[in-house]
Amino acid sequence: MGDDALGTGTSMRTVDYEAVQRTAEFRELKRRHRSFVLPVTAAALVWYLVYVVLAGWAHDFMATPVLGSINVGILLGILQVVTTFAITMIYVGYANRRLDPLAEDIRSDLEGVDPDLEPSGAR
Repeated sequence: MGDDALGTGTSMRTVDYEAVQRTAEFRELKRRHRSFVLPVTAAALVWYLVYVVLAGWAHDFMATPVLGSINVGILLGILQVVTTFAITMIYVGYANRRLDPLAEDIRSDLEGVDPDLEPSGAR
């Protein structure tokens, strides 16, 4: 999309993104994001690798019947899927509470808009 698509008389505001990255608010946003994502990602990878290692080297354990023809391997596989959905739901809640308000403040500062005066759904 070129400038012609914006119409005549529309001015583009340039943003110094490197300066934004140096602000305390942006650094705090990155810190909050990383403090959630890195440990949760590490835990999820460990959990997944445990499942793969058990499937590859603990055949008898994984084949242990739990309920009828349902064995430990099937249960752990289902728990992998459940874990994925749980992590997603937890992250969405975390982002809504801890990341989005700060990101909204940064965006509002860049656009010169007071977020408290802007009607909801205007974005």
